[in-house]
Amino acid sequence: MAMALFNTIIPDHHADAFSPPRLAPSGSVDQLIEGFLGGLSRWDAEHFLFIAEHGYLYEHNYAFFPGFPLVLLMGTELLRPLQGLLNQRSCLLVSVALLNFLFSVLAAVTLHDLGCLVLQCPRQAFIAALLFCLSPANVFLAAGYSEALFAFLTFSAMGQLERARGWASGLLFALATGVRSNGLVSVGFLLHSQCRGFFSSLVVLNPWKQLIQLLASLCLSVLTVSLPFALFQYYAYTQFCLRGSAHSIPEPLVQLAVDKGYRTAGENEPPWCSWDLPLIYSYIQDVYWNVGLLRYYELRQLPNFLLATPVAVLVVWAAWTFVSTHPWFCLTLGLQRSKDSERLEKPRPGFLSPKVFVYLVHAAVLLLFGGLCMHVQVLTRFLGSSTPIMYWFSAHLLQSHEPLLRSVDTAPGRPLEHSPPGQKPLRNCLMELLYNWKTCSPVTKCVLAYFLTYWLLGLLLHCNFLPWT
Repeated sequence: MAMALFNTIIPDHHADAFSPPRLAPSGSVDQLIEGFLGGLSRWDAEHFLFIAEHGYLYEHNYAFFPGFPLVLLMGTELLRPLQGLLNQRSCLLVSVALLNFLFSVLAAVTLHDLGCLVLQCPRQAFIAALLFCLSPANVFLAAGYSEALFAFLTFSAMGQLERARGWASGLLFALATGVRSNGLVSVGFLLHSQCRGFFSSLVVLNPWKQLIQLLASLCLSVLTVSLPFALFQYYAYTQFCLRGSAHSIPEPLVQLAVDKGYRTAGENEPPWCSWDLPLIYSYIQDVYWNVGLLRYYELRQLPNFLLATPVAVLVVWAAWTFVSTHPWFCLTLGLQRSKDSERLEKPRPGFLSPKVFVYLVHAAVLLLFGGLCMHVQVLTRFLGSSTPIMYWFSAHLLQSHEPLLRSVDTAPGRPLEHSPPGQKPLRNCLMELLYNWKTCSPVTKCVLAYFLTYWLLGLLLHCNFLPWT
């Protein structure tokens, strides 16, 4: 509703973004849908909608993985009774609104479940789930992006692995890789879990058999998680590098390719076809998006670095807090500990639980890669949909530095001192903190201000093609 309001009252910025022509006729209901939900189709969302409607026609479309467009097509099938009233694009917009709402709710639920398993602190897990609902990347969880689906699959896979269901976890991680390429990094969870099991059950008398089993298990995990990526790259190879694979393209879309310089299948063979490892994804990121090591480090990109600073500070702060608490545990990568360290580092509930280590490494790897090689303004949604760390650590900060929350923890069910008179006690502790904003600690104000400001700015700017990508 807020996005539709902002999209109506604020004129769109004329951005140099992908904007294909509309081929289907548009009726009055379609125009109403476009006015109400059109804000969901800005920036990269237009690529996903185009792929769902027309397939992978242009070379640069292959930067966007097929998992989310396939889910959108399944959603439009459920809307088939309305297809006499709505055109294909309107059905896709309705699917985006409904499915991403569903995936966002499911992601919040799975994040809460995962937090209960890892943190062993239901209160902190609940606060983290509430913070996810106010995520700084919230607009990308609602718009036609793949973040909501990816977050749901990734958090679900992590939860299954915490329950020692390796096969289910591997399958969910593989599905997540079919949605976003950074799902490949999640194989580290499977590898770490298998290595931890190997060291904990290592038998000195017959280590070679166990070592061979470990290596086989590691290879299988890598193959499973990377299979969707490999299949997608092979599909692109068959389309652009093998003769006779070109498809017919509607004339308006052919003209768009000519005007914009988009490459289509059937033209001259692209240079990546002759590479030793012909990966279209690497070529597209390099040529179309100028993604590479330190390429974004230009003075004119300073505003984008400032936008990414809060999430970077949050992850670095989380890493420092954990490492300074468990130095020996981190040095041994959580795989082996001496009896003294076990005695000193007993499992504790909350963010400082040793179970958080592998999640923190995952977040640090994503931050390092994103900060050095990607367009840094995407770090907020990149991390906000991939790792629970930014929500767990924010919840930890609130619980550690907010006296109002500690008073609630010690007296469950008792309302905060300054709750509105005549109302029932609020169960949403974030709302309670907002009602008591003046008495909140500085750390609480900083955390909530960051989440709420980015949540609001995302809704305000993204839907009008303003620089919030």
